[in-house]
Parts: sequence; structure tokens; C-alpha cells
Amino acid sequence: MKAGPAQVRAALAEAYRGEWGVVFGTIVRLTGDWELAEDCAQEAFSRALPAWEKEGIPRRPGAWLVTVARHRALDVLRRRATERGKLAEAAALEAVREPQPPGDERLRLVFTCCHPALPLESRVALTLRAVSGLTTREIARAFLVGEDTVSQRILRAKRKIAAAGIPYRVPPPGARAERLDGVLAVIYLMFTEGYAPSDGNTHRDNLAGEAVRLARLVAAEAPGEPEARGLLALLLLLQHSRRAARLDADGGLVTLARQDRKLWDHALIAEGVALAREAVVAGGPYALQAAIAEQHALAPAAAATDWAAIVRWYDRLLALRANPVVALNRAVAVGMRDGPQAQLNAVDVLATSKKLAGNHAVPAVRADALRRLGRTREAAQAYRAAEAIAPNGAIAREYAQRVAELELVD
Repeated sequence: MKAGPAQVRAALAEAYRGEWGVVFGTIVRLTGDWELAEDCAQEAFSRALPAWEKEGIPRRPGAWLVTVARHRALDVLRRRATERGKLAEAAALEAVREPQPPGDERLRLVFTCCHPALPLESRVALTLRAVSGLTTREIARAFLVGEDTVSQRILRAKRKIAAAGIPYRVPPPGARAERLDGVLAVIYLMFTEGYAPSDGNTHRDNLAGEAVRLARLVAAEAPGEPEARGLLALLLLLQHSRRAARLDADGGLVTLARQDRKLWDHALIAEGVALAREAVVAGGPYALQAAIAEQHALAPAAAATDWAAIVRWYDRLLALRANPVVALNRAVAVGMRDGPQAQLNAVDVLATSKKLAGNHAVPAVRADALRRLGRTREAAQAYRAAEAIAPNGAIAREYAQRVAELELVD
């Protein structure tokens, strides 16, 4: 049945979000040529708009797009038919009539893009381009780098895949768990850079949302991996469900304790809680962090937070993976459970860690404990120390504001 132009554009936009990785991945699998795959995928989506306006939206848009991309690849390979290998590829393409299940293609693509042989920044750029279909301009805007930089990262990644013979596949069972850690780390990095950009600018919700979409994809298509569900739960509970409440009218950051919890997305919280409780049985680091976030998400008010439970989860997380940043977060939780002096004692012990040297959170956590103890001058001094080493302007302004508040009290 034919549809109006607006319906066609909406259907094509939905197909792009959901099917780009399938179309791209299918041609990569069949030809091993990443450049050809991108050209053919783009051609398929370009042809879709006029074709669907004329013939109607296909019942299976993804299959339609894969077929068009495959035919385009076949045409290109026929024109290159002076090479025997290309003739063999063309014959293989000719024999393929139906794409494999979408999940197979997406999962292959994610694992290949996140191969440990590739530099981290290249993994991120290639994943966003190949799996999500973001343009180089969109990726550059998300990470505040030049388009040429992004293009070079993607190009180097593709060349590395070709030169090193990196296989386009989901790793075999024996290597999958190790590689999955890298995939999840890339997704978490995307989310963090979207939610709390390192330059301190307002969060880039599109990048954070894309990371959530990728986390959903991996969790759905790797159902036997609890840490994939743990990461998805963490992203939903920890930050994505709170995005509407974390900025004030002027674009300034609103701390968790001060956020209007009515603005939180409680449907996402419910989904995240269900995932977290399922994943935490396996006790992986993402699942344990999600369990901590669950306590914040379910508290009706900051004062009602179950800090004793949070400390217990931090204890489990530290037993699994000793990490001074986690220990610093635990110090805050201990301070909320046992009082500011306990927090001050804990952070003073951690201040000697070389791994925390230069970390602005150390003097900030110390300042918070001093403030709550009524030692306002010492607290202001500690906040000034945190401000001096803050990683970006937004965080520095937050510390400066706290100094100003303490000076009014003093």
C-alpha cells in the first residue's frame, strides 16, 4: 500500500536507525570490502526514498535494503571482473538471496569494530559509523574533533582490519568473554562522553542515546552474557533515566541530591531495575554498579537513600576489582551512612594513593566532609584546591559556587 511522503520519510528514518548495521554488515560479510559495503549501503538508502514513494513501503524494509545493496555490490564486482578473486566474490553474492538474521550481522559488526588490535579512538569512531550509521560530521560534532580527524581514524581502522586479516565474526566461545569486555568498554565510553563530556559542555544526548541503543543491541543478541545486561541496566539507571533533571534553566549541572525526581523517567528505571536484579546474580562489575545505581533510583528522596546497602555493594565491587576511584565513591557512601568524620577519615587514607594524584574528586570529597562538620574555612580551602585541578570549566564553576556558599555562611 502506498504511503504519503511524510510516512515514507519516517519509515526510512526508522529503517536507517535499525537496519544500517544489518545492510552494511551483510555486504562486509559477503565481500570483505568495508569501503564497498559503505558505498552500497548508502546507495540502497538513497534509492529507497523514491522507490518507496512510488511503490509503497515494503513489508520488510531491511530485506529490501539488503537486496538493493547486494545487487549494487554485484554490479561493482562485475565491473572489476578482471581479478579472479572478484569473480569469485561476485559468484558468492549471486548465490545469496536472503540475508542472515539481523542480530547475526550486528553482533559480528560490533565485535569486529571493537577488536583489541584497533586503537580505542578508532574503535569508537568505526563502531558509530559502521554499526550506527552516524556520519563523520555527526561523530566529529559528538567528540568535538575535526571531520578530517574522524575520517582518518575510520580509514586507519579499516586498513588495520584488512592488513591484519581481522576476521569479520563473533569470536569463538573461548575468546568471546574477553572480547565482550572490550565491546562493553567502548559502549560505556560513548555513553560517558555523551552524558558527561570531558570538555565540560552540556551533555550530548544523541551520543548517550546511541550508546544505550548499542547496549540494548548487545544485551538482546548476547542473551547468555549477564554483564551485557548489567551495562544496559547501569546506563538506564545511573544516568539516562535522569537526563531531564540534571541541568537547570541556565544549563548548569544539578547534583543528584538536588534533582527533581518527578522528572526522572520511571519507565526506564523500572526496566533498569529488572535488568540489574537479573544480572547482579553473576556479580560482574557493571551489574554491581547497576545495583548501586538502583538504590539511588528507587529512593523517593535523597534523604531516604539506603546508604548501608550502597556500602555493601561497594564492598563487593572492591572485592572483585580493587580501584581507588571506586574506593573514593565508597568513602562518600560511608560518610552518608556513618557521618562526615568517617568520610573524612576514609578520604584522608585514600589521598596517599598515587593513582588518585591530581584527581579533583579527592579534595572535593574532603571538602564535603569538612562542610558537614561545620569546618567551613577548611572546606572552602579544599573546594578551591579542587577547583584549581578541575578537568573542565563546568566542574570548576560548581566548586566555585560551593566556595561562594561557604563564604556566605562564614
